[in-house]
Amino acid sequence: MRLKISSILFLFLQVLIVSSFYSCEESKREKQSKQQPDLSSQEVLERIIRNGKLVALTDYNSVNYYIYRGEPMGFQYELLKKFTEYLGIRLELRIEENLEKGFKLLEDGEVDLIAMGLTVTGKRRSQFDFTDPIIITRQVLVQKMPENWQQMATRDQIENQLLRTSLDLAGKTIHVEAGSIFRKRLETLMDEIADTIYVVEDHREVEDLIRAVANGEIEFTVADEHIALINERIYPDIDVKMPVSFPQKLAWAVKKTPQQQLLSEINLWLDKFGNSFEARVIYNKYFQSNRVRYLAKSEYTSFNEGRLSDFDPTIKEVAKNIDWDWRLLASLIYQESEFKTNVVSWAGAFGLMQLMPVVMEQFGIDSTASAEEQIMVGGKYIQYLDRQIPETITDSAERIKFVLAAYNCGVGHVLDARRLAKKYNRNPNIWTGETDFFMRNKSKPAFYHDSVVYYGYARGEETYAFVEQIMDRYDHYRNLIVE
Repeated sequence: MRLKISSILFLFLQVLIVSSFYSCEESKREKQSKQQPDLSSQEVLERIIRNGKLVALTDYNSVNYYIYRGEPMGFQYELLKKFTEYLGIRLELRIEENLEKGFKLLEDGEVDLIAMGLTVTGKRRSQFDFTDPIIITRQVLVQKMPENWQQMATRDQIENQLLRTSLDLAGKTIHVEAGSIFRKRLETLMDEIADTIYVVEDHREVEDLIRAVANGEIEFTVADEHIALINERIYPDIDVKMPVSFPQKLAWAVKKTPQQQLLSEINLWLDKFGNSFEARVIYNKYFQSNRVRYLAKSEYTSFNEGRLSDFDPTIKEVAKNIDWDWRLLASLIYQESEFKTNVVSWAGAFGLMQLMPVVMEQFGIDSTASAEEQIMVGGKYIQYLDRQIPETITDSAERIKFVLAAYNCGVGHVLDARRLAKKYNRNPNIWTGETDFFMRNKSKPAFYHDSVVYYGYARGEETYAFVEQIMDRYDHYRNLIVE
């Protein structure tokens, strides 16, 4: 009798524990599902925390945000990642090169902040709020060095052929990025020198205009000094030593709201993080290191040829066969091996796609297989897993996440998580916010001892992170890599 009572008590406690997990999660879900009020009448930070993500707008260039050898990189990208990690939420990045459209997206609440090198001006402050400075810089003129400057006997000979004062700008034609603050600055200089400067608003980005100066297509452009100095390392035939402004603050922009908690939180974080060793490392990585020269020439950067790896042709072929976006398959491969062909894990998984020995045997290859064979077998294994996933999962985006989870921990554990979801009235056909909850908790006895669980314990947090990281990287690939 005592044994029977103990068993009943154990089962009661098990249900109670699982129910408490479920109730907390259900409460969060109900809050998220409520219709959101207009952004102007709610606190933005509260919404961001509740939704678990920050939507930020940035620009795509060799400094702020790009892909190099399969990995998202960039000064603004790394700062945003650090900030979202500080908040305990995920980052969703959007790209918009047209600054006027970007400000419109911020005003309409489509994005939470703009993370670019935005010059803080009085006019902009009247429309938006700005964080404490991310960088202090100034605007400089970008001009081409004289012909044969390297053969000139003295520096004075070079200097005599370069523009060095604002008076020298009179009558010159200067191309600036359309919508930037540079036009306004040149108009102010015109008034100061009482002469005409011909300003051409160009729809090319700043770095494209710098390249055009280096190639002799245009004579002059204007850029923020930190961007100009980076490009000077790439194009040694340009000069960026002439300032056209006083030092200026560059910051992130947020929408004006009655209670500006988001702004306060960013500034609080900046105050702490900005003085850290980690912040100095990030700054030096992008603004002091000579690595930018190699990045600019590399075919594996998204702003050049946009290759992710040496295996792109095979990845594209296999992805087509399995009806996946090739960038998704590439993200999976990067997650598993960082495109390294001979990687062996502690568990014995091998190669680009970290195939287990039993899988390689199943599909007739071994550790001598070429990179192409590894990817092809990986594609076949993905199809094999997909066939094990129930057809009731009809949403293609959700189905991919179930397949990725199965790729990481096995189909059995994924099916266990679906059975748990069904038992506790969650949707077993949706991964995000439904079945993933039970996968994450499958390392807890209350879950892996459940009667509907056939495959026992699993390191579910690892599987959850595996899916999240692949999908996050895939979003970056879609942002920056041509399909």
